[in-house]
Amino acid sequence: MSSPFLYSPPPTSIPSLQTHQSIPTTTHSLTRQSWTQSLRANTQSNQFHQAILTYVNMTSSGILPDHFAFPAILKAVAALQHLPLANQIHAHVLKYGYGTSFVPVANSLLNVYGKCGDISDVYKVFERIPQTHRDTVSWNSFISALCRFEDWETALEAFRLMLLDDVEPSSFTLVSVAHACSNLPRHHGLRLGKQLHGYSLRMGDIKTFTNNALMAMYSKLGHLNDAKVVFELFEERDLVSWNTMLSSLSQNDMFLEALLLLHRMVLQGLKPDGVTIASVLPACSHLELLEIGKQLHAYALRHDILIDNSFVASALVDMYCNCRKVHSGRRVFDYATEKKTALWNAMITGYAQNEFDEEALMLFIEMEAAAGLCPNATTMASIVPACVRSEAFVHKLGIHGYVLKRGLGTDHYVQNALMDLYSRMGNIQIAKTIFDNMDVRDIVSWNTMITGYVICGQHNNALLLLHEMQRVDQEKNESSYEHEKRIPLKPNSITLMTVLPGCATLAALAKGKEIHAYAIRNMLASDVGVGSALVDMYAKCGCLKTSRKVFDTIPCRNLITWNVIIMAYGMHGKGAEALELFNCMVKEVKPNKVTFIAIFAACSHSGMVREGQNLFCRMKDEYGVEPTTDHYACIVDLLGRAGQVEEAYQLINDMPLELDKTGAWSSLLGSCRIHQKVEIGEIAARNLFHLEPDVASHYVLLSNIYSSAQLWDKATDIRKRMKEMGVKKEPGCSWIEFDDEVHKFIAGDASHPQSGQLYGFLEILSEKMRKEGYVPDTSCVLHNVDEEEKETLLCGHSEKLAIVFGILNSPPGTTIRVAKNLRVCNDCHEATKYISRITDREIILRDVRRFHQFRDGRCSCGDYW
Repeated sequence: MSSPFLYSPPPTSIPSLQTHQSIPTTTHSLTRQSWTQSLRANTQSNQFHQAILTYVNMTSSGILPDHFAFPAILKAVAALQHLPLANQIHAHVLKYGYGTSFVPVANSLLNVYGKCGDISDVYKVFERIPQTHRDTVSWNSFISALCRFEDWETALEAFRLMLLDDVEPSSFTLVSVAHACSNLPRHHGLRLGKQLHGYSLRMGDIKTFTNNALMAMYSKLGHLNDAKVVFELFEERDLVSWNTMLSSLSQNDMFLEALLLLHRMVLQGLKPDGVTIASVLPACSHLELLEIGKQLHAYALRHDILIDNSFVASALVDMYCNCRKVHSGRRVFDYATEKKTALWNAMITGYAQNEFDEEALMLFIEMEAAAGLCPNATTMASIVPACVRSEAFVHKLGIHGYVLKRGLGTDHYVQNALMDLYSRMGNIQIAKTIFDNMDVRDIVSWNTMITGYVICGQHNNALLLLHEMQRVDQEKNESSYEHEKRIPLKPNSITLMTVLPGCATLAALAKGKEIHAYAIRNMLASDVGVGSALVDMYAKCGCLKTSRKVFDTIPCRNLITWNVIIMAYGMHGKGAEALELFNCMVKEVKPNKVTFIAIFAACSHSGMVREGQNLFCRMKDEYGVEPTTDHYACIVDLLGRAGQVEEAYQLINDMPLELDKTGAWSSLLGSCRIHQKVEIGEIAARNLFHLEPDVASHYVLLSNIYSSAQLWDKATDIRKRMKEMGVKKEPGCSWIEFDDEVHKFIAGDASHPQSGQLYGFLEILSEKMRKEGYVPDTSCVLHNVDEEEKETLLCGHSEKLAIVFGILNSPPGTTIRVAKNLRVCNDCHEATKYISRITDREIILRDVRRFHQFRDGRCSCGDYW
């Protein structure tokens, strides 16, 4: 009998079967039982191609397969997932009379079509099995196939029908049903999953793989504590049980618990495998536990786990890159024998996260050009941030076109990356368009858009978007089952860390307090990142005592936290306290360059010249911090503000040649403005005009120096030069929070709805101030304006408008908090002292440099600013 098969397995496995081969004469004497036993042996030893060859030789020798042979050959076909061959075997089943009445054969057909066919094939086979003939295996195969095709609801309905048919489920049934429950919307899946768990307990099913499936189900549905209970209550745990629990802990960000569980597992004598290592390495990655990660790496090498295991290699690359050991990650990548897409993604992501942007781009090109792999959404979400940062990559918008060409434009991870790209390029409207058109917005989407507004200086829009995010989350929580598939939008620590600087910039204290309350309610206030942002927010809103209270309650302070509190005390003119904090800090963490900028600024605002110079001399030898351009600029400001302008000038001349002197010259020019040093001011200005010809503040400062010295012609010439060059002075802008809204005022602007009242009240105040001895300082107003008009111009300064708005719109005795984008002028500083006494108000004014706290006619700066 000739073989009807058209199957052609790989030539490396067995010879082609498209031509009929001669059969050894010895095979004619084999019985059907011998052939069947040989067929089963091939299948059981995973020699699937050999099993098919055995089947072909069996039928060619005239031996007809029976209901014992078909399940064996169908198992081999299912393993190879070869649909045409499955169809041919099915034809043999029907031809030789072993149809659906032979349940083992029908069950095998269900299995093979479930693995290599489509759902319609599964339905056809199952429906042709007589209802009275369907056994547990039939239902298991059917339910398993439905799960494989992700038809979760139908799989659960099949389980219900199985029970109605009085067919007793097995552990395999429960595993499939638990898997189906875990893929339902959380509330619905948890309800049915608990019912399934109760059913298994009533059945007395305490098999290990059933409990493993229940643990995985609870974990995926967000009930990790229930998964832990299941894990602890059964003793027959195998390696899969431990791996399931380890993976669940890592995926739920319980990294320390995952490491402790691994330690417990090893103590109980279980040997970790590749799944164990890949599950635990993310814990080392997120906690930056490099040494433990290295130990796991060594274990993987000793036990040959890394050979052909791309998952472990990917986890190792991710761990090393997260611990900022990018070169070690690259060595793992280079030595991996099997480089799948996930491994390429891990290395590209590692480069991008550590801002090795050119390396990320080169590897991205190599991935496609040399390795022939097609980038996926994860690849693009990692490479887009590298594109926007890399100066070598000039066609930044081209990456968006590439994303669309690859058909990845609707992936929300990629959309998040594109929103960030456009935000950092200043195209916030395009970022908002992408955001508005997203089908799915996760927490990262909202955080990215909020961050985009912050990057572009639109802090008010960032706060409005936070409000909208909370509204959408509330609507989702109040919605019914149909909305449960939506991704949770509850603000997390990243959201708060992103939006709190906006509150700080706008001096939006009420909104900041609201966010603080939210952080406390949701156990986020103890997070070091959120805590640091809260310290900064309260300090920049003028609440230094509250800022310090928050600082003191943070359980684990890092370098950023210390830098923020030192900067806070410095901005409030409390240099001695800032220096005391610095001395406490160096006992816990090593200071960096930002720390010294903060402490030098604190010394400068408090006139602590000797202390600042002493630290400057010690910073390199004692603390290992090389002085940078910013540090020299701070010391120049320290000396110049104290009147030692000549010494500051000499320090600039002594700076290392490789350092940029722009910041130092700018600090010196500001000092010359305070102390009316015309000659040195001209030198500083000339250098700045060469270095930064388009910066208006340099021209304005020199013009003010000339005006103060009554060199009117020179002041006028500078203003003309600005006009000729098209350099425009940044308008003074001040803002104040009132009734959950930030009100902005621009110098001389009359667009605010209360402008008439504000100017009217300012005139009344001016009369009272004059009676108290106030004399307007018009030294910086151009001389070709009469004195009355000069005073009128001074009345229109933005901080005065904001202060008066606060007085008119708040109850008596309320503290007025105003922020300004520029340095407060002499006249406004003097006038505010009078206003604080006349109105009996505390007025806290934050300018671009520091805080001024006015009370009873005095300022906290002691007029040293």
